[in-house]
Formats: sequence, C-alpha cells, structure tokens
Amino acid sequence: MIRRRGLAALGALLVASLALPAPAASPDLGALGFQPYEAPKPAPAFSLPDLAGRTWTLAELRGKVVLLFFWATW
Repeated sequence: MIRRRGLAALGALLVASLALPAPAASPDLGALGFQPYEAPKPAPAFSLPDLAGRTWTLAELRGKVVLLFFWATW
C-alpha cells in the first residue's frame, strides 16, 4: 500500500513537471537593433535667468524637480 502511494505521488510529480511551460529564451536585442541601456548622465552646469531677472544655477536646484521649457519660433 505504501509503495503504491509512493508510485502514485511520483507519477503525479512527473505529470506536473511535464505540464510546466518551458522557460522563454531571451530575445537577441542586437538583431532587433536595440542598443544596451546606458545610465543617465548628470546635466552639465548651467545658469538661466527667470522672468524676474534672478539668475538660477542648476546646482541651486539640486534635489528639486526642474522643468525646462525651450520655445522657438521658426
């Protein structure tokens, strides 16, 4: 009786392992034309005046959200 239970458990394990999907192969990103990810680089140091005439440097705004809006009329 114990031997049958052991064989039944082994058979159930075998069937369960066969039902698992095969691991997916990683895609060949080079063939797809993708470039490897490069970590972001820090912005260069610069300064810009605001509408009130005060000049702000990027170093003064470190740790804050900065939105730059460049407008062109061509």
